[in-house]
Amino acid sequence: MAEGADMEHLQEAFKRFAIHGDTKATGKELNGKNWAKLCKDSKIIDGKNVTSTDVDIVFSKVKQKTSRVITYPEFLKALQDLAPKRFRGQSQEEALMSIYRLVEKGGPTNTGVTKVTKAGAVDRLTDTARYTGSHKERFDESGKGKGREGREDLVENTGYVGAYKNAGKYDDKLKGEK
Repeated sequence: MAEGADMEHLQEAFKRFAIHGDTKATGKELNGKNWAKLCKDSKIIDGKNVTSTDVDIVFSKVKQKTSRVITYPEFLKALQDLAPKRFRGQSQEEALMSIYRLVEKGGPTNTGVTKVTKAGAVDRLTDTARYTGSHKERFDESGKGKGREGREDLVENTGYVGAYKNAGKYDDKLKGEK
């Protein structure tokens, strides 16, 4: 098997992933989601030899029938099952040591997490170039707000429907006919 120091690092990695994302976790049991995350973040899942389906199948094999989590000994058994599949050209012992090294290296990563914008919130929220639809109508070309005219539909008692193109031309037309 592995040396004592290596097993301590492996157990620390197990605990880090066991408590990841769960404030009530004790670090003694690893759920299926965190097991898949451990395999993905540690690069056990390579897409060719080991896929996420393989990882799920191994998890189901090593856990107790009624349980939804695996313990540390079951975790070691799961790694033992995945090692020859991940490192095909190596012996069972070499493959197991290689997979232990992969797991020991890392902890949970935060990939795909939304980044904080560099610009201030006020700059981002008041950038009128990003406004669409009716909100765009509230600002003039320079980006300055139109005030009350931009927020409310002001009633014009001209007798024409709003946005009518020929508004005010009827009187001119009558004058032209006389």
